Amino acid sequence: MSQLGRHNVTWVSEFILMGLSSDRQTQAGLFVLFGATYLLTLLGNGLILLLIWLDVRLHLPMYFFLCHLSLVDICYTSSGVPQMLVHFLLEKKTISFARCGTQLFFSLALAGTEFLLLAAMAYDRYVAVCDPLCYIAVMRPRLCVALAAVSWLVGLANSAMQTALTMHLPTCGHNVLNHVACETLALVRLACVDVTFNQVVIVASSVVVLLVPGCLVSLSYTHIIVAILRIRSTQGRRKAFRTCASHLTVVSISYGMALFTYMQPRSMASAEQEKVVVLFYAVVTPMLNPLIYSLRNKDVKAALSRVLMMSSELKH
Repeated sequence: MSQLGRHNVTWVSEFILMGLSSDRQTQAGLFVLFGATYLLTLLGNGLILLLIWLDVRLHLPMYFFLCHLSLVDICYTSSGVPQMLVHFLLEKKTISFARCGTQLFFSLALAGTEFLLLAAMAYDRYVAVCDPLCYIAVMRPRLCVALAAVSWLVGLANSAMQTALTMHLPTCGHNVLNHVACETLALVRLACVDVTFNQVVIVASSVVVLLVPGCLVSLSYTHIIVAILRIRSTQGRRKAFRTCASHLTVVSISYGMALFTYMQPRSMASAEQEKVVVLFYAVVTPMLNPLIYSLRNKDVKAALSRVLMMSSELKH
């Protein structure tokens, strides 16, 4: 344990995570449930990446962003779930200060990147529905790469700032986190100094990676809905809606709970609420995304059929 002399303020060398439950049978059941979900997440998102790589028909802007989204989901769930699974098997759930900071950095960076990627995908769907004749000209490879790069860079920069500020907070020897992982609000709550500045930074960060992208998504879909309503044929409306249905579903799931939790000033969210949000994003959302895009997307289902047919032909 290190000490800051005259202020008698200390930082701890490790944290103890309280987790979800202290009951051994419950923890064993959660280990099986979350372990299976984690494997499904890796398989589902890995399959999306493989299909897009193998099938040239999917080498389009929409699937370029979907590749990045699947990569983010794999990395995000891998940044916290393996540690969570190990803790389900241990009596004392500890994590070192360095590992806690690393976990916080990657979870914040990948979550921020995902929200920004969803905004880029909303713009892609806006161009596809509202200006289909100019789609190829507008969504050129250079623009797609730039949008993806900005998403990653802003996510990383935001995370670096938040992680540095959060992990610098002294806890005066308190090291018990009422959480399942190292999470910003839980760590800020543990601090023994004034955290007003940190709370302001959390809200400002939420504006950058949540509120602004959320507004851009809402604006895009407002224009999309207006454009769809102008289509006279029922078949045309259905086709236009199908191009956006998968993305709109993912956006609704991803933005909803995060905006509700992280846009609250002065950390009004309860510890139990924060646990639900973290588990939702770390375990549920990464598993649902490939299911949503595969079950509601004809191109992805067709690509999967072609790959399966090719593999069966190679066997024979």
